[in-house]
This record gives sequence, C-alpha cells and structure tokens, in this order.
Amino acid sequence: MDILLQQIINGLILGSLYALVALGYTMVYGILELINFAHGEIVMVGALVALAVLAGLAGTGLPGPVMLVIATLVAMAVCMVAGLLIERIAYRPLRTAPRLAPLITAIGVSIVLQNLAMIIWGRQYIAFPPILDIQIYELAGATITNIQLLIVAVATLGMIGLVLLVNRSRLGRAMRATAQNRDVAGLMGVDVNRVIAATFVIGSALGAVAGVLISAYYGIGHYAMGFILGLKAFTAAVLGGIGNIPGAVLGGLLLGIIESLGAGYIGDLTGGFLGSHYQDIFAFFILILVLIFRPSGLLGEQVADRA
Repeated sequence: MDILLQQIINGLILGSLYALVALGYTMVYGILELINFAHGEIVMVGALVALAVLAGLAGTGLPGPVMLVIATLVAMAVCMVAGLLIERIAYRPLRTAPRLAPLITAIGVSIVLQNLAMIIWGRQYIAFPPILDIQIYELAGATITNIQLLIVAVATLGMIGLVLLVNRSRLGRAMRATAQNRDVAGLMGVDVNRVIAATFVIGSALGAVAGVLISAYYGIGHYAMGFILGLKAFTAAVLGGIGNIPGAVLGGLLLGIIESLGAGYIGDLTGGFLGSHYQDIFAFFILILVLIFRPSGLLGEQVADRA
C-alpha cells in the first residue's frame, strides 16, 4: 500500500503540471478552435528565462524563495509578450483561413521558438540552482518533498484563479461570449481582438509558471523540453474534453496518475521493459483510446465554461 500511495502522490504532482499546461491549450481552443502547438515551447521559454534570471541573481545574497519569485515574474512577463506577439503576427491574419493553415502555422511557430532557444541558450542541459532547501516529509510510508508541495499549491492556486477569472470577472464574461459566437459578441460591444489577445497572454503566463515548476521538479531545463511536454498536455486536454477548463484539470491529473502507476506497476510486470523510460507510451496510448471511444473527452465540451 505504501508503494501504491507513493505512485499516486507522484502521479498527482505530475498531473498538476500537466493540468497547468493543458489550461493554455484549452483556453485557446475554447475561443478560436485552434490547437496552439507552440504552447509547449512557451513553457520551455519560461523555464529557460527563469533559469537565466536565477543564474544572474546568484551571489546577490537574496534568499532563495525571493530569487525564485523574481525569476518567475520575469519569465511570466517574457512569455506574456511572446504569446501576444504570436497571436498578433502568426494567428490573427489566419483567423478566417481554412483550419489547416493556422494548424501548420502553430507547428511552424513551435519549431521557430525551439531553434531560437537553442541559439540563445545552447544545446546543453541547464541545471536548476540549489536555491531551496529540500525537506522530506513522510505520509503513511510514502515521502513527499517541500518542492513537490509547492508545485501542487501553486498549480492549484493557478487553476482556481483561472476558474474565478472566467466565471466571475468582466473579462471572463467577454471570453465566454466570444467563445460562443465571436460575431454576436462583437455586435454586443465586446472587443474580440482584445479578448483573444488576453486569452493568449493569460495562457502564456500560466505556461511560464508551469515551466518554472517543471524545471524545479526535474532539476533541469532544455531547449527541447517543451515538445513532449506539450503533446502530453494536449493529451490531457483531449482526455478531459478540450475547450473545457475543469476537463483540462481532470485530464491532467488522470494522465499523471496513469503514467505514474503504469511506469511503476506495468514496468515491474514486464521486467522493466515498459518502465519509467517508456512512460510516454502510456500517455499516447490513452490519447488513442480516448479519440476512438470518446472523442469529446470525459467531460465533453461545455460551451459556458469555454475560455
């Protein structure tokens, strides 16, 4: 039982990261019905910018948590600008084009961002500096660290904040109206361009936070880290019901638990052949099953919640 509990804890932590990234996919799809495949690279940019800021703050004598907050804020600012530019330059001119055109553009933007990051930061892995003291807590035979608790807490606050923004704010009402019908929302006085731009900015800010948490969790950052991460977050969004904010959270958590349990237990049953080194198999196997048996996802699309 302690092994099962440990795998579930690991899965919830991993799932929290997937859910935070999946929110960026589901927000954009809810309004534009566009899969923003460049979102994974936005997460990568956030991680690498934060690592660069932490390296620059080294030796300043600032406490580790303060350095982490500063690095996260800078990463959020950079990613918000990047998301705004991507929407304005790459997606807005293709808003009325056939769906294949923006999809190809999204893949192209992803490749461009990845190569720019490789030019700026190089091909090497960048280590997350030891600015936080790691503390280990025991829970019924399982262990969890303070960094893992921080990941869950920040991810939960980000998700709750987004739900409150969409359901309780004036911008959220404008998002829901735009998601239901852009033309009618425009006739009712909603600035559709501003709402769509705000959606990209908010999604990019969440992506930056996710990038910092992921680099802290794994202890490294890399120019190619956003590719597989983005595909897994997309899988989580599809699993829960893309365009559905609670669905993205549910899909992320389920995917994290499935990966953790699959890598732990199925890996043991196969003698390590399908262990942690092959845990990506489980995510994409789940994606195939969902697309075959329930294409709308577990919760389906709820138009009122789309943003």
